[in-house]
Amino acid sequence: MIAIGASTGGTEALRAVLTQLPTSVPGIAVVQHMPAGFTNAFANRLNGLCAIHVREAVDGDRICTGVALIAPGEKQMKVVRDGATWLVRVFDGPRVCRHKPSVEVLFESTAEAAGAKAMGVIMTGMGADGARGMLSMRNAGAYTLAQDKDSCVVFGMPREAIEAGGACAVAPLDDIPRHIIDYSEGRLRAAG
Repeated sequence: MIAIGASTGGTEALRAVLTQLPTSVPGIAVVQHMPAGFTNAFANRLNGLCAIHVREAVDGDRICTGVALIAPGEKQMKVVRDGATWLVRVFDGPRVCRHKPSVEVLFESTAEAAGAKAMGVIMTGMGADGARGMLSMRNAGAYTLAQDKDSCVVFGMPREAIEAGGACAVAPLDDIPRHIIDYSEGRLRAAG
């Protein structure tokens, strides 16, 4: 599975990435910092542009091939193991790193539930949300990728993740879809 986190500039960055992915891509869980009421419209807009199916997550949704689940605004979303697969839990928890939804919550839960069977991507955004969680993912054996400075609207979140040692690799926005496809086809693994 793939976990993606983004904030400032992330709506366009997510569009640039998700529209390039084939329907064979592993299931994706996304946290984009957005207020309540906007994430459903955002997911619907992306769904009309993408080959994959994109929708706002509902508690209990299974993470499955060719589907991207967007965390609802003002809710937290985490990944939990369900037998041989994973599903998302959407809940009204406290703010983490000042955010709800929080990338930290998504990444920490992905590290615990999926370990080396996951990929984490952190993209443009202000602050440090997701930096510790990306390090947890990498330490659990996941392949982790941060967007590079030049292609970010705001380099805060990726920079914090890189400085914390959480990123296996750094890439420009235009190369992120290729990394995801390479990962899904088994050509990329955590660098250690």
